[in-house]
Amino acid sequence: MNIHKIQEFQRHFAKERDWDQFHTPKNLSMALSAEVGELLEVLQWLTPDQSAELKDTKKKKDVEEELADITYYVLRIADIMDIDLEEVLWDKMNKNAAKYPVSKAKGNAKKYTEFEDS
Repeated sequence: MNIHKIQEFQRHFAKERDWDQFHTPKNLSMALSAEVGELLEVLQWLTPDQSAELKDTKKKKDVEEELADITYYVLRIADIMDIDLEEVLWDKMNKNAAKYPVSKAKGNAKKYTEFEDS
């Protein structure tokens, strides 16, 4: 994925439509939240197994659409706020690796604050 190319397209797309006035971090965050809600709606009544086995169903297409919408807003927020999303994502993943060492986190869903010191 070329984040910068997508963000350049988004900037042009919004500018042509005079939407920059609406694309504030607050408004985009609210739109992002709505899209996450739509993703939840697609999956809400499925069993865990059903949600993991969508394959080539209409629901999978619906999930794809919602993920595209979510990604759009995440990238737009990052661009408007001048956040290097790739940099902060790698930073966060490294922090998570430190908080969740394999020796303590493997095979469980505990939060890092629940790990016992060993």
